[in-house]
Amino acid sequence: MNMVEFNVAVVGAGYVGLTTAACLASLGHRVVCADVNLAKLDGLSHGETTIREPGLRELVVNGLETGRLRFVLGAAAAASGADVVFVCVPTPMGRDGAADLTTLETVVAELRDVLPPGCVVVNKSTVPVGTAVRTAELLGRADVAVVSNPEFLREGSAVEDFLNPDRIVIGSEVPEAAGRVAALYELLGAPVLRTGPASAEIIKYASNSYLATRLSFVNAIAELCEHMGADIDDVRKGMGFDRRIGMSFLRPGPGWGGSCLPKDTRALLRSAEAVGCEFPILHAAIVTNVRQQELVVDRVRQAVGGRLAGVRVGLLGLTFKAGTDDLRDSPALVIAERLATEGAELLGYDPGVPSPVPGMTDRIRLMETAYHAASGAAALILLTEWPEFRDLDWERIADLLAGRTVVDTRNLLDPFVLNKAGLAHWCVGRPAPQDLAKDHSTA
Repeated sequence: MNMVEFNVAVVGAGYVGLTTAACLASLGHRVVCADVNLAKLDGLSHGETTIREPGLRELVVNGLETGRLRFVLGAAAAASGADVVFVCVPTPMGRDGAADLTTLETVVAELRDVLPPGCVVVNKSTVPVGTAVRTAELLGRADVAVVSNPEFLREGSAVEDFLNPDRIVIGSEVPEAAGRVAALYELLGAPVLRTGPASAEIIKYASNSYLATRLSFVNAIAELCEHMGADIDDVRKGMGFDRRIGMSFLRPGPGWGGSCLPKDTRALLRSAEAVGCEFPILHAAIVTNVRQQELVVDRVRQAVGGRLAGVRVGLLGLTFKAGTDDLRDSPALVIAERLATEGAELLGYDPGVPSPVPGMTDRIRLMETAYHAASGAAALILLTEWPEFRDLDWERIADLLAGRTVVDTRNLLDPFVLNKAGLAHWCVGRPAPQDLAKDHSTA
């Protein structure tokens, strides 16, 4: 297949921007990636990436070596001679729950007078409905089209997701512009959905909000299982074998978090409210998520006898999921904050967080190993599903703990290994340990 090569500018060298730039360069396009952080750009220009993402550094290095990828300071410097400009900047949640478009609008203003005639501007950032129209208004350029092309990247597998997408969504009222963006991805052979910009913008929010709702639903079912003596693992497998449902996003946990789901659910809810549309199911999903984190704190209170003041608690895992160093809206940190507020002394370990992160881990004393985090703790909480936690020496952990309880919020650990080590434990949506032992002995 002969693919057309494009000159591409990517504004923003963060998680989405850097992945987009490196992957498009690997597909044969000539890519210039811009940012405002000079120190970051200097590192990237030497192949140094600070984002923990499998395969990303290798793609950056290869792009630099082939000359298909370079880094510059400022959006204007990147846009010169570009056929397509991707805007990949943060759209954080504002105080009212709506997406904050300040950075995006600043970038658009910077680009307005330097874009080549016929260039296509692509909103890759997650933005509310109407942003493509608003971007076109801010540009005020009849010779520049605006396209919405939302990203669907999972942290920890962003490169894999970009190069092997389930679908590519392109929203535009200008067929020629949509066709140019589609041509960028031609080598991937993925299904392409061409639609209007409003539909493209809502697809991203709807997708993430649906996944969040699934997670809240399974956490609610897990609580019901605990009360009724059922096993959530059996229940979710029984559900997942139904082809209409599937297995994805049916694992219970301490609640959902990360850089996307909390922000996108609240942004969609705020957008619905703004047009007078009620969205009770999404509101319930958010409330259920908050409640799930409170349930974990309740379990820790029970494990230490009711009072957390002055009690040492060990935390295994701080990132919002394994395979990443991302602490943004991590349920682990929400739970840690609530424990600390009640006076608990927190010792934490996460293989993705080797040193304190100001504003994130201020109330947690970071330890060098999981064993250090367990030392002298009245209870140990597993909050992130790092595989290495399953292989810990649990008899050694039992010797180090002051208490006997492990709260496994990810259902990662083997209950029989913990029982053998003399540890009591709580898993999400599973029968009590003694019931498991009974079932195992008669299997």
